[in-house]
Amino acid sequence: MDLAFLHPLYEHPGPWASVYVDTSRHTEGTPHERELTAQAMARELAAQGADEATCRAVQSAIEELRHSSEPHGRALFARAGEVVLDPPLVRPPRGGDWAEWAPLPRVAPLLELAGEDPVCVVAYVDRKGADFELRSALGREGAGSVTGRQWPVHRTSSADWSERHFQLRVENTWEHNAAEIADALAVCQEETKADLLVLVGDDRERRSVHERLPKRLHDLVVEAPHGSGSRLLDEDVERARAEHVGRRAEAELERFRAARAPDGEGRTGAAEGVPALVEAAREHRIDELLIRTDGPDAHREVWIGEDPDQLAVRRTDLKVLGEQHSWPARADDALIRSAVATDAPALSVAEREVPVGGLGALLRWK
Repeated sequence: MDLAFLHPLYEHPGPWASVYVDTSRHTEGTPHERELTAQAMARELAAQGADEATCRAVQSAIEELRHSSEPHGRALFARAGEVVLDPPLVRPPRGGDWAEWAPLPRVAPLLELAGEDPVCVVAYVDRKGADFELRSALGREGAGSVTGRQWPVHRTSSADWSERHFQLRVENTWEHNAAEIADALAVCQEETKADLLVLVGDDRERRSVHERLPKRLHDLVVEAPHGSGSRLLDEDVERARAEHVGRRAEAELERFRAARAPDGEGRTGAAEGVPALVEAAREHRIDELLIRTDGPDAHREVWIGEDPDQLAVRRTDLKVLGEQHSWPARADDALIRSAVATDAPALSVAEREVPVGGLGALLRWK
């Protein structure tokens, strides 16, 4: 997950209000329920020591979701009476609505709740052209269309010479249209940065377009067996999205496992455990952060200073480094702050044994 969108959260000091709101339920009573949620979250923050202005800002932001049709939820990060960031979620928060007041924003849950949302371009292909649709966990929208040659596109059953010539022209029309669709789909993928291309249509039409796509896109293509407007097509798309996330996570875990082995100089390209990761963060050596959000190390307490690379396992270590002001923070959120400062991505992993304790990183050399 690219963490660049979190930069605004580290441009100002804390403490921060972090609130996760479930918007997955939609009934006639939803507006009233959201108002009650807004009041409950404001009370919870106040009980934890949040200032009145920040509580009001959070309450107002949640009340604005009264009529929202967002399918999953929203995270809110506020300080000093202002909501600084409010990203939508791609799945509902575990355990429903919750709020926390802490020195750092509670961003670690975003790795699971707002990240890894593969964007798909679904191409509805026929012999005359194609319509493109952009899909993500937040919904769908049109993404353009392409119209090929309109005539001739149908075969005949006659065997005389003129009809065979006509059929050859039909074949040429199909091939021309498939190439037009493939070119347009490649442009659409480049513009949308889509992770997957889902081809919908008859077997031959899907295959013709697939074969004409640039080779760089072949690994992104999924041919859906079910037609447009089908509930089964929606299942095909969601399955393709889930499999894409699984493949990427497994590939990164394989990189991590391989990086554990020392090279000829005894150096390893991976670190795991809070002390090793804290040291790597101070030295700006984290290349990609791996977090299992339910791992025992994720909520371990570390000590942070005002800057992202000022963190330590013990408070006295920060003083030795010359930092006079320090606060306790969760290890996962402190490490994410350091990763954001060095433009390192982060990945939510589900593997129980890797990394040990739930926190790890691929490293860059000094």
